[in-house]
Amino acid sequence: MLIKTFGSAVFGVNALTITIEVSIGGGNRYHIVGLPDNAIKESLRRVESAIQSAGLKMPRQKIVINLAPADIRKEGSSYDLPIAIGILAASGQIEIPEIGQYFIMGELSLDGSLQSIKGALPISIQAKKAGFKGFILPKDNSREAAIVSDLLVYGMKNLAEVVSFFNGSEIHEPVVVNTRNEFFNNVSSYPHDFSDVKGQENIKRALEIAAAGGHNLILIGPPGAGKTMLAKRLPTILPPLNLQEALETTKIHSVAGKLSAADTLMTERPYRSPHHTISDIALVGGGASPQPGEISLAHNGVLFLDELPEFKRSVLEVMRQPLEDRQVTVSRSKLSVEYPASFMLIASMNPCPCGFYNHPEKECTCGPGIVQKYLSKISGPLLDRIDLHVEVTPVNFNELTSAFEAEKSEKIRDRVIKARAIQDDRFAAITTLHYNAQMSPNMVRNICKINDSGQVLIKQAMEKLGLSARAYDRILKVSRTIADLDGSPDIELEHLAEAIHYRSLDRDSWAG
Repeated sequence: MLIKTFGSAVFGVNALTITIEVSIGGGNRYHIVGLPDNAIKESLRRVESAIQSAGLKMPRQKIVINLAPADIRKEGSSYDLPIAIGILAASGQIEIPEIGQYFIMGELSLDGSLQSIKGALPISIQAKKAGFKGFILPKDNSREAAIVSDLLVYGMKNLAEVVSFFNGSEIHEPVVVNTRNEFFNNVSSYPHDFSDVKGQENIKRALEIAAAGGHNLILIGPPGAGKTMLAKRLPTILPPLNLQEALETTKIHSVAGKLSAADTLMTERPYRSPHHTISDIALVGGGASPQPGEISLAHNGVLFLDELPEFKRSVLEVMRQPLEDRQVTVSRSKLSVEYPASFMLIASMNPCPCGFYNHPEKECTCGPGIVQKYLSKISGPLLDRIDLHVEVTPVNFNELTSAFEAEKSEKIRDRVIKARAIQDDRFAAITTLHYNAQMSPNMVRNICKINDSGQVLIKQAMEKLGLSARAYDRILKVSRTIADLDGSPDIELEHLAEAIHYRSLDRDSWAG
């Protein structure tokens, strides 16, 4: 007898419908075809034990299982459940009328319990898109999948529950998640706040500008100056995720298997801080079975690279293209997948190996040329792609012990939201562009116009600092953001001067 069940394969952050065909006939061998990987080839051992644990019988006949389309490679253990249900239906042990109306996915343990899967959200979206009635999956993934409206989602603990569902011997209620309530009740709930930071008002100003325009930023200063503390609080002043951004971000984390059983929508902007020993594949994504990397997990949020010169050169260089294109394409011989990677890069570093170059109190012990050599670990092209270069100095004792209460993140965020609203209006006709940092060179020329005195100032700065053409564009973008924060329709001289000030770490002006 031939039975068809339906599941899904995830490619990038999207899913494709997979038909699991099960045929039982004369003979005594099991076969799985349709380009299965080793995890799928081993599934029949898990399926057999799980069926027996549920008090049912594994047929002792020839079983042929085909995963269609047969020319696409299938990976992972999440096909265990649809294979098991197909075998039970084909052998007449469960009722079959509604099997074809559901997506079925889940990994089986030997005792029949269901283990969580990756990519439940994109699979759920595909189930609705393909016109299926519902989605049956492990209970741990049910809240994540139930984000999709107009789709019946059933979270099951084990194979026996799935069998009882199809046989009608038990009533199972679908999981219901009110997406909008979940989103608005939890949006922007951060444990950190800028009011925790004593002093460093100039650094807070730079972070506010970065947040308002989506600019990349590097903090350079001695150990203990507060670089990491400040970077951790940057997400608290970014505009809250909108519903579309929350769905995009949740899809990526779902594919990577980063969501817990209690998670539904991600309502906080991601903050990723990988260690400097990370590999280039772990950073940008890929591998034998392509998975999103740290830059995609930071999509719509912040990627913080602490101690930037300690990262391997190859790791830093692979970020150059994603920083420009805001997406990553992972190509293999038989497939190519794309992951979104629109993130803010925040980096920090010591000014030299000992950490005390330009320190107001401690003496640098590095020899001649060592400071420049240390900075040279970061390539010029990468440094050019960082809009704001900010020097961080230590907080003095009086500021550290002051009872003065610093400005809260909420107030700073309000100003950032107003500046972003101006940019939303400016780029309303372009669906792929949302803030100043995303402007192309042509748009910079048209939107970031400066007067004659501004032209003289930026010419002097470029000649003195040895700035590149890309740095010129960055200065204009940052000055446009500063003007937006001031509510000014034009870029004034003071806006341009402040933007030039944030290029102070360019090669010709740092360490001689």
